[in-house]
Amino acid sequence: MSDMKERAMTGLRWLVPGLGIKRWMLLVVLGAALFVDGLDRWVVALGIDLHVNEVIDDVVADFFPPTHLAWIFVVLGLACMYFGAIAVLRAVARASASGGQNRIVDTLAEMRLRQGYKIVAIGGGTGLSTLLRGLKRHTTNLTAVVTVSDDGGSSGRLQKELGVLPPGDIRNCLVALSDDEALVTDLFQYRFTEGEGLIGHSFGNLFLAAMTGITGNFDRAIKESSRVLNVKGRVLPSTLGAVKLRARLDDGTIVEGETSISASTHRIRRVFFDTPDAQPLEEVIDAIRSADAIVLGPGSLFTSILPNFLVARIAHEVAAAAAVKIYVCNVMTQPGETDAMPASEHVAALIENAGERVCDYVIVNDEPPHRLLDYYAEEGQVPVVPDIDRITELGMTPIRAQVMSEVEKVRHDPERLANVIVSTIDRTVAERATFVRPPHAYERPARA
Repeated sequence: MSDMKERAMTGLRWLVPGLGIKRWMLLVVLGAALFVDGLDRWVVALGIDLHVNEVIDDVVADFFPPTHLAWIFVVLGLACMYFGAIAVLRAVARASASGGQNRIVDTLAEMRLRQGYKIVAIGGGTGLSTLLRGLKRHTTNLTAVVTVSDDGGSSGRLQKELGVLPPGDIRNCLVALSDDEALVTDLFQYRFTEGEGLIGHSFGNLFLAAMTGITGNFDRAIKESSRVLNVKGRVLPSTLGAVKLRARLDDGTIVEGETSISASTHRIRRVFFDTPDAQPLEEVIDAIRSADAIVLGPGSLFTSILPNFLVARIAHEVAAAAAVKIYVCNVMTQPGETDAMPASEHVAALIENAGERVCDYVIVNDEPPHRLLDYYAEEGQVPVVPDIDRITELGMTPIRAQVMSEVEKVRHDPERLANVIVSTIDRTVAERATFVRPPHAYERPARA
């Protein structure tokens, strides 16, 4: 029974639009119809009483002599059949060469993913990897721009001992975008529980550190690791400069280091780097400029998302980009960072610290958790209030959706979140392309 269901699903996948083969098959059919109709007209012109398409005759026969129209249709039909057949054969040949005969449908599906939106995802931590895990089912034109200010755990130790940039968030993104995610996850997330100097380190962090030593460059190490893992998309650090994150609290205190910032008991007013001239990778700037959509978060607002905008030019380039710009607000507040902050205050802090309007849409979860509320309450975390009216007053467009997953932890569901993001992009692209736009499209947004 399961085999029959699997064969049926495989057959249905041929009906998925955008694989690039059915359109050429349709061209072949059209060409064949034109060819036959043209031959029929030629036969009729010779005096033989044979008709294939009298409706077309009634429409166009008055404009062309029968013999001319016949030859025009013959030539057009042959051309359509030829080019259509060649395109079909090439598509099948590419699929067979890359995936084998038993994987043609899968390879064609990958071809469809390569035609998807160009999406730049900016952030860090587990939130960014969750987002990528969902988006890679819609497109492989993904660029993850990842913060490198983590100073805790294995990443912090490697930075201090070996001088490499913190690899933890990079590792999570590589795992999320890898071809065989299950195996790579087990391998790269494995943490040593014994061994002098190894305890607490993850294999993935050590792998990136070793690759950095081999290639001599952290950026090169990420690219080589991506090739080894067959990553769908690319992962880029926001900067290759060694930076230390600092925060000014509401009592005027300056706190240094991501770990210390997250542990603070006062509200964070502003974050900044100890070296304000950190420069971005040019690949990051190019990706932002050519993106169809830019997605910020989800993740820790002050220690995962905003550090990327402290790198020179990134905030300005995002604000100036023509892409659809979306901020994904967290489901739960984070102790030490966003205590008691509703969604609108997340947005306000994002815009204020970035110094630019870096988002137009705000995705907020409108389904509070049910089973784990007591557990999170003990940790000082509560659901982020989706105050959409206030978000609208800030000049942003709120999008309320059920994007939460509540299993062992309350997090964004990768598939739900990706579906909302892609539908938002679809809708915005359609509105921008239409000649008659809705009235709100002409309204000038209020300044945040």
